[in-house]
Amino acid sequence: MTWDDDQGASAPTGEAHPDTAGERLVAADADGEDTAVEAALRPKTLAEFVGQPKVREQLDLVLRAARQRGATADHVLLSGAPGLGKTTLSMIIAAEMGAPIRITSGPAIQHAGDLAAILSSLQEGEVLFLDEIHRMSRPAEEMLYMAMEDFRVDVVVGKGPGATAIPLELPPFTLVGATTRAGLLPPPLRDRFGFTAHMEFYEAAELERVIHRSAHLLEVTTDAGGAAEIAGRSRGTPRIANRLLRRVRDYAQVKADGVVTRQIAEQALAVYEVDERGLDRLDRSVLHALLKLFGGGPVGLSTLAVAVGEERETVEEVAEPFLVREGLLARTPRGRVATPAAWAHLGLTPPPQPAPGAAPGQPGLFEG
Repeated sequence: MTWDDDQGASAPTGEAHPDTAGERLVAADADGEDTAVEAALRPKTLAEFVGQPKVREQLDLVLRAARQRGATADHVLLSGAPGLGKTTLSMIIAAEMGAPIRITSGPAIQHAGDLAAILSSLQEGEVLFLDEIHRMSRPAEEMLYMAMEDFRVDVVVGKGPGATAIPLELPPFTLVGATTRAGLLPPPLRDRFGFTAHMEFYEAAELERVIHRSAHLLEVTTDAGGAAEIAGRSRGTPRIANRLLRRVRDYAQVKADGVVTRQIAEQALAVYEVDERGLDRLDRSVLHALLKLFGGGPVGLSTLAVAVGEERETVEEVAEPFLVREGLLARTPRGRVATPAAWAHLGLTPPPQPAPGAAPGQPGLFEG
């Protein structure tokens, strides 16, 4: 295969493609149902929070020290993929500090005046949670520097030569920023956070604990095998685990006696086309095209997207990150290449490799 027009393209953003991700059961971004259900399932304290042991230990020290000093906690930056608990931790920080929380997002703050209005209305000790902080406008970022460091903002009154900057003192507050792309934050902003935590994907055993806890709160009966089966298909993400649990619950209620067992979980997730490694229809379509149409690659991203009938951005931003993380697909300078694990997962045998020095030919595919 030859060089394609995707070479040199920007890295995936980690943010869901609006046309496809919201329809996927294994999408990590929250939909309307997730938002409603998560409010009831969220742990309220660090002791209840499952997973992220290093982050919990470090954050506990930060918050305890602040309480002992009788001061507001240092500003906190939480980075990591969607669905790992950044919003939940922000609420826990407020609860542990006995403070109210104000929630907003970077896309909602496109002017410095928007941020000034929020900051000027904060109470002393209040926690301001700023989701997707990397998507703030540059003028708002520059205002935030002074607010975080000096608890002060300069409000500009008037325009042109007659404009006047009026300093406005702010009460001490704690900013909790969340981002899926910490590398996009300018260094001056990153440096103003007193504590930075990176959220890791969850191990299967941790996800089983999440599922058992959620099942108890949702009044769903699940045994160890059912929880393990759901956890293994949840892509290391609690939000996906809770979503799969709800869909399996529905299946168990309609098709069985309401108890989530391993067999019921397998049958339910087969209906929703989520396989044993957490791949769904889109993921498998990408792998099938890469293996069966292009002999395992290398193939350019745009060509691969056309082959599966999806937008280039959907393949790059929605399907590809998980396939790479699972070791099923690799990005190379010449294009996308399937790994031996991809051939094994789809039950196919890789084409024979040409002998050293032999002219390359068209590879054949053999069913395994």
